[in-house]
Amino acid sequence: MASLSEKQDFKDASVIAESLKDEKFSNHSSDESSADFVDKKALERPEAVAIQVISTRDDPDLPVMTFRVLVLGVGLSAFSSVLGTIYTFKPQNASVSQLFCLIIAYVLGMGMAALPRHGLWRYLNPGPFNIKEHTVIVIMASTASSVATAMEIIAALDLFYDLRLNSAVAVFSIFSTQMLGYGLAGLLRTLLVYPTYAFYPAYISVVNLLQSLHFGGSLNVKRRKFFWIVFAAIFFWEWIPQYAFPLLTAISIVCLADNGRHDFVRNLFGAGSSNEGIGLFSFSTSWTLITQGTPLVWPLQTQINSFIGMGLGYLILTGGYYLNVFHGRDLAFMSTALFGTDGNSYNQSAVIGPDFKLDPDALGVVGLPRYTTTYALSQLFYNLSLGSAFTYIVIWHWPELKAAFGGMRFLKKGHADVDDPHYKEMQKYPEVPQWAYGLLFLVSLAVGIGCSYAGPHGTVLIPAWSIIFFTVLSCFIAVVLGFITATTGFSISVRYAIQIIAAFLHPGKPIPVMYANLFGNSTSFQTLYMLQDLKLGQYTKVPPRMTFAAQMAGSIIGSIFNFTMMKIIVNNNREVLKDPIGTRVWSGWIVQQYNSASVAMGALGKELFTIGKPAGYWIIPFAMFIGLFVPLPFWIIWKRSDPESRLAKAMKYINVPVITLYIGWLPYSVNGQWWSCLVIGVFSQWWLRTRRPRWFVKYNYLMSAALDGGSQVILFLLSFAVFGASGNSVAFPTWWGNPATLSVDRCKST
Repeated sequence: MASLSEKQDFKDASVIAESLKDEKFSNHSSDESSADFVDKKALERPEAVAIQVISTRDDPDLPVMTFRVLVLGVGLSAFSSVLGTIYTFKPQNASVSQLFCLIIAYVLGMGMAALPRHGLWRYLNPGPFNIKEHTVIVIMASTASSVATAMEIIAALDLFYDLRLNSAVAVFSIFSTQMLGYGLAGLLRTLLVYPTYAFYPAYISVVNLLQSLHFGGSLNVKRRKFFWIVFAAIFFWEWIPQYAFPLLTAISIVCLADNGRHDFVRNLFGAGSSNEGIGLFSFSTSWTLITQGTPLVWPLQTQINSFIGMGLGYLILTGGYYLNVFHGRDLAFMSTALFGTDGNSYNQSAVIGPDFKLDPDALGVVGLPRYTTTYALSQLFYNLSLGSAFTYIVIWHWPELKAAFGGMRFLKKGHADVDDPHYKEMQKYPEVPQWAYGLLFLVSLAVGIGCSYAGPHGTVLIPAWSIIFFTVLSCFIAVVLGFITATTGFSISVRYAIQIIAAFLHPGKPIPVMYANLFGNSTSFQTLYMLQDLKLGQYTKVPPRMTFAAQMAGSIIGSIFNFTMMKIIVNNNREVLKDPIGTRVWSGWIVQQYNSASVAMGALGKELFTIGKPAGYWIIPFAMFIGLFVPLPFWIIWKRSDPESRLAKAMKYINVPVITLYIGWLPYSVNGQWWSCLVIGVFSQWWLRTRRPRWFVKYNYLMSAALDGGSQVILFLLSFAVFGASGNSVAFPTWWGNPATLSVDRCKST
């Protein structure tokens, strides 16, 4: 992310926009000759792609709310929410891509547009399937597919505490926590939606595909052909590494040579199975995994900083484990579960009484739980990243914060004074008033409080004062996280920080600590989802009130189907989901994180995280405060250096929150893809962007969309056909590339 801390830097986005206001530039996406023009100097700025790649073209007469929008929006919302819930319980860190929803919506929308248009048929088919209808359907479906933190916590209560919420209470809990974030997002539009610098890199490929599919012109004919060729290629390829030849998901020469004989090799180089290793020099050919690093989309600076962080992570995580940091040398190398003094799974039911509070006497017998070293280090660096993010935003981005919040301008009615060509095109449409967002926020807060007092057997899940405290805290966090996501494309987890704060507010009470995530963590991330969809609506010129309605509808549908599908999966796979390792088909690693934190930080926060305790975990929460100071040396060197010197440019290039986050990024799930991400990311965002800028502008983001879409479609089919999402799994026959007694990369004995 290029920093905008100086006044001149702050104006650069406006300068780019001003230089491209001419019709032949701003609408280049729909015209062959103008598309050949690329401002190479402007393209050096990360946010310039929002103007060079995306057209500002708009037709205010296009119908938006049509019958097919209702039918496809509701249907795909239900479908994507079910699929998103299934992925939550998979060993891979997969999710339902917005591009997957986009492609399915396009195929079905074009099919409905082929219906007759005369007589009563005109109500079913008002005309060609247009970009605004398509966007509204995508927003509904992708909103529903974003699995709420509330659903994951409700699953953890069911699995580990045998607490089963009333269905209505569960659904309203999910919905209310989502709506809290939406209400907050509306108040942050001036800072995180309207300006050019808030360009949300991951959404460029989505908008680029939408415009290519719906805008005319010979260039877009070529783009559509290019898209479908790449889509088909990855569709027919992806089933091979995912099913028939899983070795291709993590190719490691070191592992092939070792063949599972040595634990050190497995820990450092292994990457093919869940919780196997951190994947040094492991390459993947599976785009389902590679796309997790978004190498074709993220700005080069963000990617370079993330790879610096991972490089340090290889040293710190491996060294920490073998040097017995946190006394975890006798535990598994990677796991998010809690372990007892004997190295087996921690018996939490023995120390948590029937009132869901800590039993001190039982604790004296069972002993304290332990983290794996890599999981403890990961939490430490996540907290370090969060602390550094607050300082980083203030010292490098004070002009933007002042412009958005100075004089409380963000609360004023009317359109903001923002010089962005996309936003200027939107000013013809009425906005959702600020009071509506404020009212939504307050009503959702009241519903969330009510649901927290409706636990099973009269259990108060979390008191009202705590909900209010964490909701206010999440408002401040959302500003920081939102700015980082809007300008770099990645998000920082605040889950550990929220749990630590909750542990001190609710000592000895694991369930309130778990529930604090709903209002301190979930609210801030739902804010990010809302902001991104608002930006998508701005890029495609969907009236803001229609975007708001689509998000509301998607959240309602998603809440219902998230909960329903979760209950089915949990009931059918209970023991597997509670197992610390899981299987290649199902894994509870995401839900286990909430449970581990609720016990370790909630019930045992004082015993584990105070200075002087044997495990040394006190440094994990303290890392948040250390992080506040980490960006300062780089900023001071930059201030004292010649702005044009290499040293000053290097200091400005370093993104401390990204680096520290990625030091702790690896000890989860599978890691076979990151070296492929490095190669592809440098090729795309450096070589293509600088050496082939015309091709980059025309096809780079479209290729990302095609690869994501094709791999998502085949993964969905495989999930139900052979991976057991339908209830029955079908294993591929065992052979050298799919071993029965070794992990898929042949680095671990099974």
